[in-house]
Amino acid sequence: SYTLIASLLLSSVFTMVTTRYAADMLYQRQYRRVLPSLYGSLAVSLATGFVLYGTFLLFSGIEPVYILLCLILFCELIVVWNQIQYITAIKDYISILAAFSAGSVMAVAGGYLIGLMTGNAVAALMSGVIIGYGVMMVWNFYLLHGYFPAGEGNAFEFLLWIRQYPKLLFIGLFTTIGLFGHIVIMWCSPAGVNIRGLFYAAPSYDVPALFAFLSIFITTVNFTTSLEVRFYPYYHQYFNLLNNRGTLTDLQRAEEDMFTVLKQELFYLALRQIFATILFIVIGGPVFVSRNTGFNEIFMGTFSTLCIGYALYAIANSMMMVQLYFADDTGAFYSSLVFMLATNAATVFFLSFDYRFYGFGFLAGALVMYVTAWVRLMSYTRKLDFHILC
Repeated sequence: SYTLIASLLLSSVFTMVTTRYAADMLYQRQYRRVLPSLYGSLAVSLATGFVLYGTFLLFSGIEPVYILLCLILFCELIVVWNQIQYITAIKDYISILAAFSAGSVMAVAGGYLIGLMTGNAVAALMSGVIIGYGVMMVWNFYLLHGYFPAGEGNAFEFLLWIRQYPKLLFIGLFTTIGLFGHIVIMWCSPAGVNIRGLFYAAPSYDVPALFAFLSIFITTVNFTTSLEVRFYPYYHQYFNLLNNRGTLTDLQRAEEDMFTVLKQELFYLALRQIFATILFIVIGGPVFVSRNTGFNEIFMGTFSTLCIGYALYAIANSMMMVQLYFADDTGAFYSSLVFMLATNAATVFFLSFDYRFYGFGFLAGALVMYVTAWVRLMSYTRKLDFHILC
């Protein structure tokens, strides 16, 4: 958990910037500049992360074997998170699925076999995860090099985009802190238990959070497969008319069509997420309680609260992504900022109450993000012509 969150936190600093840089290079047909930016971002992230996380592990109070395993996994995760920003451009979803599937199978098989040979369950499972992500990492590199031409140019040119789009540097970071900050706070709360050294956990919160987080996958998938697929042609038509001297009447009609489809898709996306959340709470909760998952009746309230919180976050995050479609970096910045501040502040506030209020902090933060993103998106798009032309 520590390694996963640390790698996501560090990767999120450059995620939006490298995505914007790669998109600009693809738009300009500068395909040879795409891969160098990946390696440049990896160099910066790995060097920074190795020093920071390596120092933490050194003084964390765990055995050298676990320090080594955590550090190897951390570096692999940094690479994979950065690859994912680029690999979506390939559109070869069968190959991408094969890479993820192969990694998952190798993780389970590798962990099982190493466990049989060594008898050390923790080291074996960690090693299995390392093998799985290693397979995924190598496969992703193969796909990327097969799609993009050999690189040329300065690998660190993407850093210049920070000056052009400074808010992008914080959007990903703030969102990640908001998404995982409440979990870290709970580790340090009365619900937290010391595992070893500087490693803590809060099983009564971590387990419900894990299962509740699974409920937003339907929105994550639907944003790509439904909203973007239907919305993009209208979006492209509108800007195509704008860039190629379309008439004012055509522009107004295209804008109206674009926003009609956008509102429809956001509505359908919200309906699907609400349906998934209800299923998770009504059916998933009792199933988890009946199985040997560590779930009990006390966890159910936290689980239900977090399911609603993650649902609000998933819809709000989709609206924030749409803000970035219209280059509303300021709106996305404020949406992510209020999410981070509200979630962590509310989580600390509700710690003064008993366990029945666990999860209300994240729910409050997600609700604030939802309202902020919706209000900003509606107000911005009402004056879209002004924002784009002026």
